[in-house]
Amino acid sequence: MQKIKIQTSATQKAKPTSAGELGFGKLFTDHMLVMDYAPGQGWGDIHVMPYAPFAMDPGCIVLHYAQTIFEGLKCYRRADGALQLFRPRDNFTRMNVSARRMCMPEIDVELVLEALKALLQLDGDWVPSWPGTSLYIRPTMIGTDTSLSVQASGAYRFFIILSPSGPYYASGLAPVNIYVEDEYVRAVVGGVGFAKTGGNYAASVLAGRVAAEKGFAQVLWLDGKENRYVEEIGAMNMFFLMREGLVTPPLNGSILGGITRDSIMALAAGMGHPVIERRLAIDEVFDAAERGDVLEAFGTGTAAVVSPVGVLRWGDRQVTLSGGRIGVLTQRLYDTLTGIQLGRLPDTHGWVEVV
Repeated sequence: MQKIKIQTSATQKAKPTSAGELGFGKLFTDHMLVMDYAPGQGWGDIHVMPYAPFAMDPGCIVLHYAQTIFEGLKCYRRADGALQLFRPRDNFTRMNVSARRMCMPEIDVELVLEALKALLQLDGDWVPSWPGTSLYIRPTMIGTDTSLSVQASGAYRFFIILSPSGPYYASGLAPVNIYVEDEYVRAVVGGVGFAKTGGNYAASVLAGRVAAEKGFAQVLWLDGKENRYVEEIGAMNMFFLMREGLVTPPLNGSILGGITRDSIMALAAGMGHPVIERRLAIDEVFDAAERGDVLEAFGTGTAAVVSPVGVLRWGDRQVTLSGGRIGVLTQRLYDTLTGIQLGRLPDTHGWVEVV
């Protein structure tokens, strides 16, 4: 039977003294969680140990063939000082979906969650309390066999590291300008677009750089077959508030099943807004926006929660949405979801897990 073994660090790092020192993914806490998988033996004990570098062979499979998956979730500090997680089981369940697609072993969701709580209790002082801040949690799995053969690894390492993160919107929630990418594609049906695997994100970097050079904050991806239908925005799911309701692309195999996406859909429906999952052509979006039938647009994801869209650019067509301001529904959804995550609003969905 697997055990959770805890080794505390003999020294502690200096903790940040202001939100301005945080950023995203720049600082790491004193401890991490590590669990190794061996062929014929399965997962070994879980070790909560001092944060330290890994020793890796240069022939490690993950370095050559990118057999890796990851997740992203957050721990929040409530006003009363208690710590809470938001839908952590859904993150670990989704990780198992990614594992199956990438030929990797699944994890025991309940055991890993128990171990994560032990890690958070040890590093609880790292969870910031400044407005808009949180402790970002990065579970990761990598193939660790040493081989240059193109094959699934037999050995794996699962680990979790923690990083205190500053406000996503340092100067307040503001609409961003989006560039519609119609040359490069992110994923195709039948591929790994629905899995949270590293290669998906590496493939997006070039398009993101091109968009940034044109003065845009994010890329809106179109489908990989017809290069016409809306898929994701950056690393977020996409929503449009139209006359018919709140429209978002369906999970067709090339789009990540976002946990924030699912939460927003539930909240919007509870607010009386019909939520419609359907294919949405980019020319339909621009035609509707030019008629005034796209009322609001926003992306959703763990880091930003909700990211309002102010401007969309596609080729030589450009539209401004919601007058370039945050839409009423977008703001309400952001306030409601963050209110639940931070313990300011009641959780009527059973999403919150106290550490």
